[in-house]
Amino acid sequence: MTAAGRPTTPEDEHPMGRVTAASTEESLDPPSESVERLPGPDVVRAIALIGVVVMNYHGYLIFRGDGRIPDSTVLERFFDPFTGPLSTRFASTFVLTAGVGITLLTRRVVASGGPSEITEMRWRLVRRGIVLYVLGEFLDVIWRGTIIVYYGAMFVVAAALFTLATRWIVAIGVAAAAAGWGIATWSFWQIEDGKNVAWLTQPGRDSIRRYVFDVMVNGTHPLLPWLVFLCAGIVIGRCLDAPAWRRWSGALGVVLFAIATAVSQLADTPFTDQLLSRHPFDRGVVYVASALGTSLIAFASISWLADRASGSAAAVVDPLRRAGQMTLTLYIAHILVFNLFVDWFDLIQPGGLRTALTFALAFWVVAIAAGALWHRRFGRGPVERVYRALGG
Repeated sequence: MTAAGRPTTPEDEHPMGRVTAASTEESLDPPSESVERLPGPDVVRAIALIGVVVMNYHGYLIFRGDGRIPDSTVLERFFDPFTGPLSTRFASTFVLTAGVGITLLTRRVVASGGPSEITEMRWRLVRRGIVLYVLGEFLDVIWRGTIIVYYGAMFVVAAALFTLATRWIVAIGVAAAAAGWGIATWSFWQIEDGKNVAWLTQPGRDSIRRYVFDVMVNGTHPLLPWLVFLCAGIVIGRCLDAPAWRRWSGALGVVLFAIATAVSQLADTPFTDQLLSRHPFDRGVVYVASALGTSLIAFASISWLADRASGSAAAVVDPLRRAGQMTLTLYIAHILVFNLFVDWFDLIQPGGLRTALTFALAFWVVAIAAGALWHRRFGRGPVERVYRALGG
């Protein structure tokens, strides 16, 4: 049964990966896509998307204005979409949750060990990744920096990852973080020495190199280091049956965040500012540790609250749960709504943080209500239906 009390059907599958719990009848085997769906990850995904909308609307309204980032108040610095403490934190939580979904989508075929089933699942993830990548390239025309491009690339990589032992998943995540840090540090030294690294960092929109470099090391969410968040989610997905997984996940998150915060205070030169930066676009391991820490804390705490909600609390959680199963539709909707009201009809003008927060809040209230109504009536969202038809 779902959290809403109705039997689970194939229509309940989320395009970013199935979130499931073991049933009594299948206590000896990993759950499949046809058993009970946990509300926790869906609610985490919905709340993470709320934050993504807030950051995106604030950032894009700055782009549409004079380009000046307001920083005269504590609140404005807190909501700075580029270097503030919330910058990319919601997106990293979103990617981590996708990793959880990938594990829960694939663990039955991994447990069965059938070569044909595993091969089919690999191609399924590849197809989904390609669909997302192509969709992202189209969206990038009107919404530069969309995460969907990188999301698609991560799904293609996940096709090779999901059968690996946990220690290798951890090693690959750490290597991705270290590689992103190393490339950023090398680029810093090259520029300091007066050398040109534009061939790597700015290959140009017409260059064939951008299809590799922009996904791997440039842009908003490159695989180096962002693959670490996906790997962390894959590992968490493998631990959901452990009774204390939330405690160690939250504790690890606190430790990572605390260490990153303390280490970043040691920076006192331009080089150490780069080396120990917590800014997302510096690609440093300190940033990765800090963002991963907050994502682990968010996933553990929000999923705990959502999974235990009952009575009136369950009534509040249910619309979020439903919205969390339609995040691809709602993500595209937030892009179209922004362009409609800001660019096409000129109804909203750049006006600082208050305008951005009001716009984002208004969108999400309507989006949650509309998404919940759609999901109750039709199940899977409209974009998710197309995505499933194309990607399997």
